[in-house]
Amino acid sequence: MEKVTNTKMNYTVLILILAASFFAYAFSSGITGRTLKSGTSGCECHGAAPTTGVSVTINGPDLLGINETAEYTVTISGGPAASGGTNIASSGGTLNPSQGSGLQKIGAELTHTSPKGFTSGSVTFKFNLTAPSAAGNVILFANGNSVNLNGQNSGDSWNFAQNKTIEITTATGVDENATVKSFRLEQNFPNPFNPTTNINFSIPESGNVKLVVYNSIGAEVAVLVNDYKSEGEYSYNFNGKNLTSGVYYYKLFSGNGVITKKMLMIK
Repeated sequence: MEKVTNTKMNYTVLILILAASFFAYAFSSGITGRTLKSGTSGCECHGAAPTTGVSVTINGPDLLGINETAEYTVTISGGPAASGGTNIASSGGTLNPSQGSGLQKIGAELTHTSPKGFTSGSVTFKFNLTAPSAAGNVILFANGNSVNLNGQNSGDSWNFAQNKTIEITTATGVDENATVKSFRLEQNFPNPFNPTTNINFSIPESGNVKLVVYNSIGAEVAVLVNDYKSEGEYSYNFNGKNLTSGVYYYKLFSGNGVITKKMLMIK
């Protein structure tokens, strides 16, 4: 009787080990339903709770026209920083992975195909959002994990991204006749970038506008705008193909004031 009991116990242990191995393998090839949209506890396989030691950011346009498609990024930094993975969800529209992004689509959500290696302290996943055919707001959700690749889940960490709200309008492109209520300079996207990135800004009244890019020591490297502009929202592309990797600053000047933001180029 004791031998039978021991045999059953050994089989039980073996099954649990196999199940745990399969569970870990499945997670290493991506998982969905782990963002704040789902109301779950997140990537608990990499830690019981999110940690502020991992930063997860969603970058991309804040404004899209109906049925318009734009590229967005999820960037993960901090933690063990050997490799990272992500789960991306949306409250509306259609998500699709960018070519070569290391993402796959499962159902309506995106997740990594396998852990993606960090470069210069971060890892970025690119994806596309196609806006719905009606005006309103779409919210992007994401989480990201930072793992040490020790073959176990111990020592890994993760965090949720701050949700990103995107306004969907019936107009596309620059609308100089729109009523703009604020003087605003948005975070460039993608960020980090190589070698091109988009910079959006809005001005609430007409006037002279200047948009300049500086290097880390304050030297001017590009002037994207230096002209009279009507009230409205604008988007400009910056190409840094002749620049080296590093931190750059872009500054918007107008009669409403001056705004400065930082961006990172990685070659």
